[in-house]
Amino acid sequence: MTRAERAAHVDRRLAELYPETPIPLDHKDPYTLLVAVLLSAQCTDARVNTVTPALFALADSPQEMAKVPVEKIKEIIRPCGLSPRKSQAISDLSKILMDQHGGQVPADFEALEALPGVGHKTASVVMAQAFGVPAFPVDTHIHRLAKRWKLTEGKNVEQTERDLKKLFRRDRWNALHLQIIFYGREHCSARGCDGKSCLLCQELFPRKR
Repeated sequence: MTRAERAAHVDRRLAELYPETPIPLDHKDPYTLLVAVLLSAQCTDARVNTVTPALFALADSPQEMAKVPVEKIKEIIRPCGLSPRKSQAISDLSKILMDQHGGQVPADFEALEALPGVGHKTASVVMAQAFGVPAFPVDTHIHRLAKRWKLTEGKNVEQTERDLKKLFRRDRWNALHLQIIFYGREHCSARGCDGKSCLLCQELFPRKR
């Protein structure tokens, strides 16, 4: 298969396997999603979902979160790891949203990436999942699978994102990002598949069987 043919096969197969793409982080609006995505850095979505109910019971808006002492935020989010940095970022970005954005999460890449603790991947997730703007957030797991399936030769997530955006239709980016994550977790994890054993790897590279 050519790279384009592999991409078409991945696209078709993942659409069949995951016709629904529920957002794995529990949230109720763009702000709670932003905070949840920030917390998910170097932490599982499942762990984040056990922590955010207590955090959002305390404060679930920039207005309320800006009033909460950083130490209190840190105490609640400690199980997510990196709690000193994440708690400060949550506090600071909440104040910036109040001061500069009328208490609303901006639907704008540049404005999002200017917020403390928010990089391009986090901004892409929020733009895609909160606002429906086509984006292709690439984390280390998507980067790994894209390389395993020979959809990219990117040495970093930035290059992989550029390559995947060229390979797949723009209207598929948001769903595909989640479908690749779902498939990787269930069938093609770093330890669970050696590049030969899961369904997609066997179909893409039949001679390896």
